Amino acid sequence: MTVAAVRSALAEAAASLERLYNDEAALATIARAGELLADTFAAGGRAYSCGNGGSMCDAMHFAEELTGRFRDNRPGYAALAISDASHLSCVGNDYGYEQVFARFVEAHGRAGDVLLAISTSGTSKNVVAAARAAKQLGVRVIALTGRAGTPLAELADIAIITPAGRYADRVQELHIKVIHILIELVERRLAPDNYKANDAASR
Repeated sequence: MTVAAVRSALAEAAASLERLYNDEAALATIARAGELLADTFAAGGRAYSCGNGGSMCDAMHFAEELTGRFRDNRPGYAALAISDASHLSCVGNDYGYEQVFARFVEAHGRAGDVLLAISTSGTSKNVVAAARAAKQLGVRVIALTGRAGTPLAELADIAIITPAGRYADRVQELHIKVIHILIELVERRLAPDNYKANDAASR
């Protein structure tokens, strides 16, 4: 019974990944998002990221892989997750939780920066508010979500919608894969020497 449940969960996750692998439109959208991020860093801009719960963990992971190291050494890229506890509690207390991400974007965002806004449902009010604040400042928005036609997707310059089904855990599993691919795309553009050996070996 337990092994069968494990196998069933893995099969479901594999099917979700297969759907994404075969979704040409989604793959092209991911590639465009990677280009936007690389363009932003190359021009001296910054990337911000936000989300709730597991999506906040993904937002933090995205930022630390860019400022730190993903696979091999290269310069750090200017990325910051909106996750500081003092900011979140201050703004939540003074303005309400719906404004915790938007207020940060208003304070730090500049035209030419980019916001990675993560919401499995695409309806999280504070993430949508952050995207709206970003658009008003000329900060471009990459949405990472699991549903089309949502308020977040409609606000985004680029909306990556992972076809993972109705449960948030499967959506989040694809989100972390997308995040790693975005970082790899940035590195391939800005630190191409890191991939020459791998690319040569795969030929």
